[in-house]
Amino acid sequence: MTRDAPNIDRSQSARGQDTSKLKALKLNPLSLDTTPDADLEAAWRRLSKEACDPNPFFGPDFLRPFLRAMQDGKVTVHAITDVDGRWLVAAPFKKRRAGLLVPSYASYANEYAPLGLPLLSPQAPPEAITLFLNSLDRESPTTLFPYARLDAATAAALRSVDGWSSLETAPARRAAHDGGERGREQFAEAFRGKRKKELSRLKRRLEDEGPLVLESHYGDDVPEQFERFLDLEKSGWKGKNTSALASHEDTVAFSRQAIAAMAVHKGVRIDSMSVAGKPIAMMVVLTEGNRAFAWKIAYDETYAKFSPGAHLSLYALETNLANEALDGGDSLAVPGHPMIEPLWRGRMDYATLIYAKGAAPNLRQKLTACDIQLEKKLREIARKLLRRGA
Repeated sequence: MTRDAPNIDRSQSARGQDTSKLKALKLNPLSLDTTPDADLEAAWRRLSKEACDPNPFFGPDFLRPFLRAMQDGKVTVHAITDVDGRWLVAAPFKKRRAGLLVPSYASYANEYAPLGLPLLSPQAPPEAITLFLNSLDRESPTTLFPYARLDAATAAALRSVDGWSSLETAPARRAAHDGGERGREQFAEAFRGKRKKELSRLKRRLEDEGPLVLESHYGDDVPEQFERFLDLEKSGWKGKNTSALASHEDTVAFSRQAIAAMAVHKGVRIDSMSVAGKPIAMMVVLTEGNRAFAWKIAYDETYAKFSPGAHLSLYALETNLANEALDGGDSLAVPGHPMIEPLWRGRMDYATLIYAKGAAPNLRQKLTACDIQLEKKLREIARKLLRRGA
């Protein structure tokens, strides 16, 4: 490892475990902008690529541009390393309210990054995850992992740590797909019968508009294609309600930087559907380790009657299945999404994991869960009122 950079704290804590060969590290990710540490960043990126349960949002290529553009300097990356500097466990955290009132220390998942499990190396010993949780205990007696995939190996490793009480709350399910033979079966289930007949008919009608091309873009082509995606997304309803990436300076800045950085390390693919050379649907797919993540999709609403989003979602599924390095895909879509759920037939169960230790951990967990559920309920009521007033 190179010299310690500012805003990096390295310490050891046995806490009754054999952690003499492990180190706990605290890092302000933005400190690398002023004091670069190539070895440290390479170790972080390596863990992101090899993690048991990939999470592209917790790697340096996505997280640092996001924090830089959002001007959020209050996020700390906690990591456990071995004596050679190899990262074994890592995740960014921030102090925030769990819901409306209860303070917590939560992994940095959000609407642009809806995955909250830490990065865990397949080579990490059990003591590493214990030391990781114990290092978080110094920040807050209650730790949250939002959007945690419940069947993940990392979730199982967290549950196995002695001395901590765990609770799951706010369970949900979103569209996904498996890899291999099961993934091909899911594709066959989605693309058959009336749906296959109708989509084939719509595709023939599209071909009457001009040459129809479905293709994927990688590497050096990604930045230019991403600009096309930004324009396409902003031209539709997301642009009208200012939720498109290009609607705000901070979101367009971070997304451009993140996509460019991830493209360099083969972490992004852009799928597109074009007619007569004009893109009518585009999807930004993040690829990390053995999993694909459908991060953003946009389509030209003047072609809505041809269902371009459905065509492209099936194409993205086929492309994922053709890549033997991938064993599944996550839609990242809201539960019950009307377009993606009938097409991506797998499901991913997730929840917010609440960890606590010390005085009255069960009571603190229950209060935290109630706080999260209350905020969720109030948000649902607010959305219903907005729809009525629209």
